[in-house]
Amino acid sequence: MVSLARVTSPRVALGGASLVGLLAASHAAADIPFSAVSALLPTIQARFGLTESVLALLVATLSFGASVTQPLFGALADRVGPRLVGAAGVVFSSALLALVGIAPSVWLLLGLLLTGGLASGAMHPAFTSLSRSTGAGRPSLAVSLYSAGGTFGVAVGPVAVLTVMSTLGVGGTPWLMVPGVALGLATYLIVPGGRDTRVGRPPMIDVQLVAGPVGVLTVAAALASVPFVAFGAGIGLWLVGEHGVARDSALIGWTLSAFALAAAAGGVIAASLSSRVSARLAVSSTMVLAVIPLFAIFLLEPGSPLYFAAVMAAGALLNASLPIMIVTAQNLVPRSVAAASGMLMGLAHGVAGLLYIGVGALQEAIGTGPALSLTYLLVIPAATLAFVVLTRVSRSSTNPVADCTCRVCRCTAPVTCACAT
Repeated sequence: MVSLARVTSPRVALGGASLVGLLAASHAAADIPFSAVSALLPTIQARFGLTESVLALLVATLSFGASVTQPLFGALADRVGPRLVGAAGVVFSSALLALVGIAPSVWLLLGLLLTGGLASGAMHPAFTSLSRSTGAGRPSLAVSLYSAGGTFGVAVGPVAVLTVMSTLGVGGTPWLMVPGVALGLATYLIVPGGRDTRVGRPPMIDVQLVAGPVGVLTVAAALASVPFVAFGAGIGLWLVGEHGVARDSALIGWTLSAFALAAAAGGVIAASLSSRVSARLAVSSTMVLAVIPLFAIFLLEPGSPLYFAAVMAAGALLNASLPIMIVTAQNLVPRSVAAASGMLMGLAHGVAGLLYIGVGALQEAIGTGPALSLTYLLVIPAATLAFVVLTRVSRSSTNPVADCTCRVCRCTAPVTCACAT
């Protein structure tokens, strides 16, 4: 395995930890307006008189643009270098999605969600590969920290947009683009760019990504992502419909923020312990255990300490497995690290967003709470698939789950490093 980002002389010297920190900050800034969309759903519904099915279509449009296309953007980043692709994604996703709150029509709203989602889809796999390449012997931790930056942005977004709306009104939401545009430009100017010229250009479509274990891991991640998407999009509607919470209540924002912050912490903790705990055990057990707090939320008083404890436990357990699965997939296809990142981070989440259209219809038929309950059970087949494929991977002679480091170039090299050829 070789580093995707060629070591060049950046205008400002950054060490590995500083580079990951900058990438994580850019991720956070871009995901603030992205996550603000969830908190805006009740307002959008009231403003345009939309049904829950149409709201689900809007969510699916954003997820499709931001997620399903990530493998293609990842392949592009593998071929031309991740810096330009990632930085452009940060700038344009921040600018476009911050305008959602002032869109004058549903059609323009739909266009902003699609194009802003596409820009977000370009950022994620490119910067994930850059984070991994700076992680030395701890790529799982580097990827989890980068991912945590985005999850922090997801946590801040709902609170930020509701705060802006309470002070400036919905017309103030475009201010949410400022951090993302600034940090996107900073990453382009500071972060080393270019692809590694020591290896050939990877194919735009790598068959191993679909036909092999990476494809199975993607299916498992997609099933596990449906409850994650459903919680973010549905919990506000459930609080409004079942408990009479106001559509602009701070409780909705704090619930989404607590869930997202805990998800970030869960990923970092799991990555930190990945060298001590079997990957198959860590991934499958956290998925299954997430069912307990997810169902407990329905039985607890919204806003109570136990309610928030259950929300945070659900977020942490649902997201704990993702960094481990991402690095496993990256190790399995060393020429297509960014594309593999797009499969696990993007395509899986996008498929989950598309499946949420069905969840939205189910919410109208049987109610939001019962529909969410059925959705949460998808973690069981997800855990089963992940356990099977990780068991097979761990038994292979190359052992791609393990993090090993080339002594020459400090890249992670489970198969063969270019320095050795």
